[in-house]
Amino acid sequence: MSLTRVEPGETGRLVFVGTGLQLAGHISKLSQSYIENADIVFSIVPDGFANRWLESLNGNHISLQCHYAQEGEVKNRRDSYAEMVEAILQQVRQDKLVVVALYGHPGVFSCVSHLAIKQAVNEGYEANMLPGISAEACLWADLGIDPGSNGHQSFEATQFMLYQHHPDPATYLLLWQIALAGEHTLTEFSTDQHRLEILVDHLSQWYPLDHQVIIYEAANLPIQSPRIDQIPLKDLPFATLSMISTLLIPPSMPLKLNQLMMKKLGINANDIG
Repeated sequence: MSLTRVEPGETGRLVFVGTGLQLAGHISKLSQSYIENADIVFSIVPDGFANRWLESLNGNHISLQCHYAQEGEVKNRRDSYAEMVEAILQQVRQDKLVVVALYGHPGVFSCVSHLAIKQAVNEGYEANMLPGISAEACLWADLGIDPGSNGHQSFEATQFMLYQHHPDPATYLLLWQIALAGEHTLTEFSTDQHRLEILVDHLSQWYPLDHQVIIYEAANLPIQSPRIDQIPLKDLPFATLSMISTLLIPPSMPLKLNQLMMKKLGINANDIG
C-alpha cells in the first residue's frame, strides 16, 4: 500500500504509528508504508533491534529515548515528554511528513502521542494516529481468555491506588505498569516492596490473599515466549517485576444475574446459558 508523500513547501503533517509488540511482525502495512515514505521518523521502541529495523525502512530516523533521564540523572518524565513533543513539532513546522513509531499501540499509555497531536492540530497541521497491536491484545491471545466472557476492567496501577476505583471481582481486572505501583513523582522507574504490600492490602478488600493472579509480559521477538507467572496475591510484593509487567487478576466469584432486569425483559433464568 502506498501513500501520497508531502512535498517540500506543502503543509507539514504528523502521523503516529504503532509497531506492535513483536519486531516487524505486528506492524500494519499502512503503518510501515508511512515509515518508509516519511521525511523523518522518530521512535520510542524497546531495544536496539527495533531501532535498527526502523533505520532499515527509513535512514532518517531519530530515537526519542535520549530525552529520558540518563544514568545518574533525576528528571521528571513530564519534562521528557515536553522535550519529545517539541522535537517532533519542530520538524512538522518545517513542512515535513513526520512519522513517530511507538512500541505497541501509539495511543495506549503514551501521552506523547496525544500531546503532540493536540499541539499540531492547534497549530493548524494535520495529525492523526494509526493503531498497533497492544500488550492487552497479546495478553488475551497468550492466555486464551475471551474478555467478553465475564467482562474486564483496566487501570494504571498507581491511578488505581490513588483514586476511588471499585473493581468488580466477578470480572477480569488488569493493572498496568505494576512495576511502578505507587510511584507518583514521575522520576523513578520502579516501585518497592512496601508500596506493593499497600496495593495487596487494598486489593484484599475484594480478593482473598490466596487468590491466584498472573504476572504477564508479552514477547518482543518471535523466538521468545511470553512471561505468564501465576502466584498468590499475597506474594506479589516479592515478585520480580519489569517495566512491561502487567498484573491480571481473574474473577474471584461468579457473575450474578440481575433479577430486576431479568423481570423487566421477561427473561427466565433457565434461558441464560
